[in-house]
Amino acid sequence: MSKIRVSAVSYTNTKPFLYGLQHAGVLEKIDLSLDIPSECAQKLIENQADIGLVPVAALLEIPKHTIISDYCIGANGAVNSVFIFSDKPIHEIKSIRLDSQSRTSNALARILLENYWKVNPDFTTVVHADAFVEIGDGTFGKKDNFRFVYDLAEEWKNFTGLEFAFAVWASNKPIAEEFLTEFNSALSLGIKNISKVVAELPKRNDFDLEDYLINKLDYSFTDSKKQAVKLFLNYLKEIKGSDKRFSKVNS
Repeated sequence: MSKIRVSAVSYTNTKPFLYGLQHAGVLEKIDLSLDIPSECAQKLIENQADIGLVPVAALLEIPKHTIISDYCIGANGAVNSVFIFSDKPIHEIKSIRLDSQSRTSNALARILLENYWKVNPDFTTVVHADAFVEIGDGTFGKKDNFRFVYDLAEEWKNFTGLEFAFAVWASNKPIAEEFLTEFNSALSLGIKNISKVVAELPKRNDFDLEDYLINKLDYSFTDSKKQAVKLFLNYLKEIKGSDKRFSKVNS
């Protein structure tokens, strides 16, 4: 039987999932690759993977996708790794540089700017902008470098009252239920052993990895996160195609 091709995110936030996959029998049944979020999405879109930990914004582009797991990359409030950084307050921002590695965080920033903060900056990929979106490990230790720091998961909670899911495990084709049960159990194993994951990570003086993995990230795909995904995708459908400035730099 050919192996199931699985694309997972290479960031620290996925380490618990990787621990579970690497310490369970399901590892022998998968071909695992580690990618940045946008690559995970593209692999499912182009059928280069069967299962991926995909940014939720990409779900609109994956034909016949199915969310297959009880787990996700999410947060209930501040996540401490998805930000808008700026030296200007949000209402003075005229231009914002998007992060090439994540469609979801770019779209989330766009939704919050328009619907929560009621501002309408230009979106760009150039270096010089009033603010920029940044996600993942590259944000570790940067909060003190800017006058204004906006945690997008926290701001989403302030805006909607809902938790948020940045990425979900999804497939682009039917997968055997027996395998999915085993796969989900492996993910669960990883979540139950986060303390071991933390112990294996290199120590940092500028960022609390233990607090991040245990307290800031919330891996359960709860009803609140499911509602958030639905609401987020509805907002995304509204802006897709209607704002050429955003669509052009977020493709």
